[in-house]
Amino acid sequence: MKTFFKLSFFLVIILGCHWSCVQETHLKTVTFKVNMNSMENAQDVGLRGNFTSPPWEITLPMEDRDQDGIYETTVSKSTAQNEVEFKFVNFNNQYELNCSGNRVIIFEYRPETLVYEATFNEMDGRQVPIQQ
Repeated sequence: MKTFFKLSFFLVIILGCHWSCVQETHLKTVTFKVNMNSMENAQDVGLRGNFTSPPWEITLPMEDRDQDGIYETTVSKSTAQNEVEFKFVNFNNQYELNCSGNRVIIFEYRPETLVYEATFNEMDGRQVPIQQ
């Protein structure tokens, strides 16, 4: 009987820690912009990353509405993640930055709106917070 109470007490402690350790989610809105002017043939430009479901298998399409060679898309997601990894793609599956690491956006623990700007196949990306 003593062992049962010890086990029950231990289980209550574990479950209490599990429920209290769940992080609060915050809305993250990111506008991704990629300059494709250095590419001879930009077509089916998109974005792949660890934030799609399933991760890295879905291409989020990007558009160049004003025909300036800069493709854009905006993603909003409520998450507790502190970072996301991604790469831009051309022809729906041609990844940029072969043999290089992924691009990364670091989030703060609060709601955020950001713009991420880069040039395809160059490690020049930068994230710019938008004041709310």
